[in-house]
Amino acid sequence: MPLEAIQALIGADMKVVDRIIRERLHSDVALIRQVSEYIINSGGKRLRPMLVLLSAGLFGHQGGQRHELAAVVELIHTATLLHDDVVDESELRRGKKTANAMFGNAASVLVGDFLYSRSFQMMVDVGLMRVMEVLSEATNIIAEGEVLQLLNVHDADITEERYLQVIRYKTAKLFEAATRLGAILGDASRDDEEAMASYGMHLGTAFQLIDDVLDYSGDHEETGKNVGDDLAEGKPTLPLIYAIQHGSVAQATTIRRAITDDGLIELNEVVAAIKETGALRYAQQRAQQESDIACEAIRHLPHSIYKDSLLQLAAFAVTRTY
Repeated sequence: MPLEAIQALIGADMKVVDRIIRERLHSDVALIRQVSEYIINSGGKRLRPMLVLLSAGLFGHQGGQRHELAAVVELIHTATLLHDDVVDESELRRGKKTANAMFGNAASVLVGDFLYSRSFQMMVDVGLMRVMEVLSEATNIIAEGEVLQLLNVHDADITEERYLQVIRYKTAKLFEAATRLGAILGDASRDDEEAMASYGMHLGTAFQLIDDVLDYSGDHEETGKNVGDDLAEGKPTLPLIYAIQHGSVAQATTIRRAITDDGLIELNEVVAAIKETGALRYAQQRAQQESDIACEAIRHLPHSIYKDSLLQLAAFAVTRTY
C-alpha cells in the first residue's frame, strides 16, 4: 500500500482537517493570515495528522474529535517549522522560500507563537484532560529538543546516543503524541496506548534518520533541499558521526573541520568520505531497525486496514526518496 493509497483511505477526513486548519488560522491581523496561509500551503506530507486519524480508526473512533486533534498536531508542527527556520537561518524548505525569508524573522517567530497558542485553545475545546497532558508534555519536550540541537551545532564530538536523543525529543515526540492521541480517543487500554506511542516514537526516529541520509544523497527536485544543507548549518547528523568514527584520520579531520567551521568549503570531500565509510548505509540500517521496532510494537493489535496503513507508513519511512 503506497503512501497515495493511505492518503486515499483517509482522504475525506483529511479534507475536514484542512478545513479546520484554515478556519482556525483566521485572525483579524492580516500578517498572521498571510504567514500562516503561506506555510500551510507550502506542501508537506501531513504525516502527523494522518497518524492521529489512522490510530483513531484502528481503535474504532469515528467522532469529530479526531479531526480537531489532527489539526492541532499539524498546527504544532507548523509552529516548530516557523521557529526552526529562524534558528537555522534557513532560506529554503520543500523547494520554496521559508516564511522567514519571505516575511522576516520577527513575523515568523510571532506567528509561530500564535499557532502554538491557537493549538492550545483547540485542545481545551476537545475537553479531555488526558489530551491536554499528552500535548503539553510533547510541546515541552520538543522545545527541549530544539535547545539540545542548538547546543550540538558545530560540535564535532557528538555521540550517536546524544544525537538520537535530539531526534527523539525534537522530531519523534510529536509522532508519538499523534499516535497516542488516536488511541486515547478510541478508549484503548493503557498497554495498547503505550504500544501506539512506541510505534510513533520509533517511526518518527526512522523518518528523521532517512532525512539525514537524503541530505547527502537526495535529489534536490524531490527533497526541496540542497545537498549538505545540514552541514552548512553545522549540524552533526548520524552520517557525519559515523564517518568520523570509521573513516581515516584525514577523513575524520576534514569532517570535523567542516562541522566546526564552514562545512560547504569541503563539501565534496565530506560527501566522498560519507560514502566511502558506508555511513549512509549505516544510517539507513539504523532507520530500518527503528521501523522494524515500530511495526513490532503494534503487531499484536487486531488486523484492519488502519493497521495495514500504519505498517506501510513504517515501510515508506525508510524507502522514501523525498
